[in-house]
Parts: sequence; C-alpha cells; structure tokens
Amino acid sequence: MATLREIKRRISGVRSTQQITKAMKMVAAAKLRKAQEAIISTRPYAQKLAHTIGHLVARVEETRIPLLQTREMNKVLMVVVTSDRGLCGAFNHNLLRFALSRIDQYNEEEIFLFPVGRKGYSFLEKRNYDIFAHKIQFFNALEFNDASEIVDKLVSAYCDRVFDKIEIIYNEFKSAIQQNITVEQILPFVPEETMMAEKSGIDFLYEPDKPQILNYIIPKHLSIQMWKILLESNAAEQGARMAAMESATENAQELIAYLTLTYNRARQAAITKEISEIVGGAEALKEK
Repeated sequence: MATLREIKRRISGVRSTQQITKAMKMVAAAKLRKAQEAIISTRPYAQKLAHTIGHLVARVEETRIPLLQTREMNKVLMVVVTSDRGLCGAFNHNLLRFALSRIDQYNEEEIFLFPVGRKGYSFLEKRNYDIFAHKIQFFNALEFNDASEIVDKLVSAYCDRVFDKIEIIYNEFKSAIQQNITVEQILPFVPEETMMAEKSGIDFLYEPDKPQILNYIIPKHLSIQMWKILLESNAAEQGARMAAMESATENAQELIAYLTLTYNRARQAAITKEISEIVGGAEALKEK
C-alpha cells in the first residue's frame, strides 16, 4: 500500500495536471470562436464567386477548360488534412483510419498522398505510402496564403497530367462536440447544382472571353474552398480539443476525490494503529 507521503504527492501532481487541462480547454474555446468567425466571414465572397463560375460554366464547352476535363483515372491524389498538434481526442485517429479505408476502395489506380498537418504526415510517412508533397506546422498561424500554396501545387499537378483525380479528406466542423469526416473531389472541378442554378438566366458580356476568365477564377475558387476546408478542420480540431480537455479535467477531479478518500482512510488507519499501540503499551506497563 502507498504511504501517506506518496498519496499526497500524487494528489498534488493530479491537481497540477487539472489546472493545465482546464487552461487548455479555455484556450481551445477562444480559438474555436475565432475559427467560427473566420468561416462565417468567408461565406459571402465564396458564394458570389461560386455564382459567377456557375453562370460561366453553363455557357462554355468543357474541353476549353483544362480543370473541368475528366480523363481515365489511373493516378489519384488524396489530400489528408489532420492537425499539427495532439491532445484532441480521436480527431486524427478517426480521420486517418477513414483515409486508409478510402485507399483500400481503389483497386487498379495508383494512390498518392498529400498530408496536410504534422500528425497525418508522421503517420503516413512511417507506413511507406507514396507521399507527393506535405505541409505541416502552420495551423497555429493559419493564413489564406497557406490554402493558395496547396491549391497551386494541386492545379499544377492536374494540368501537367501527373494525377487524373484529386480529392480531399478532412473533418468538417458541426459543433464543439461533433465533427463529420468528409470527402470532396477537388479536381476535375465539378460545379455544384446550386452554382448552376442560373443556367437559363440573362447572359453578360465578358472581357476577355469566358474560357480565359474561367481558367483564372476556378483556381481562385479552389483556393477559397481550400481555405474554408482548413478553417473547418481547424475549428473541428479546437472543438475536439476543448471536449478532450473538459473530459480530462473531470477525470482529474474524480481521481483527486478518490485519492483524497484513500489518503483519509490510510491516515485513519495509521492513527488507529498508533492508538492501539499506545493502549497496548499502557496495558503492558500496568501488568508490570
């Protein structure tokens, strides 16, 4: 059985850990609020750009836009978005397990990976997957240029026919306690139905012509889309970390209560033993 000093030392250690997890929960909550605000502020521009693309795509031949062209699928690139840091529960584990099952769904195609986030990169590199590129250690100071840098590599690789399909796997933010693992096809670019809603509407005059404009603004739209995905993943990460730290704080409180009870029982047993020894000694003196 542990001594009173050891139990007291454990209680002190758990209390210190509890203070850390509580502080981390508060930091995660502040970062989550900031990430949510960034997602909301991105929506108006993204919606307007999507509306413009839908208007143009409906009036242009697909063959004139390289990013719209589909071809025989031989090589597939998967962009796997995880976090740079841990201590966020099953956030990364669940996504990476899903990514591996997604890889298994392809049969004859060659699969290449583009890990975004240190946790995913470390996991996939150790398992000898074909890594096309990676981007790590940037979520703590996330900027739009990070999304543009990723998209530039993806667009260049697709236009050079390095890959025939590019998709992205990430955690979509739903709430502080819920994240949905989502798969989206990035290239070839496929306009959503909502983007094509104005197909029968009034046309406009464009300068330069429509194909040139599309070839310019589709990568811009993909950068916005990637920016939103990074923000979603970041918000989901903070939500997962906040929930994990709250759970850790509660567990620490339960452990402190258990250790305190154990300490009190051990102390009571020690006092009872001392009293018994004193009484026994007094009785022995009386007998003499």
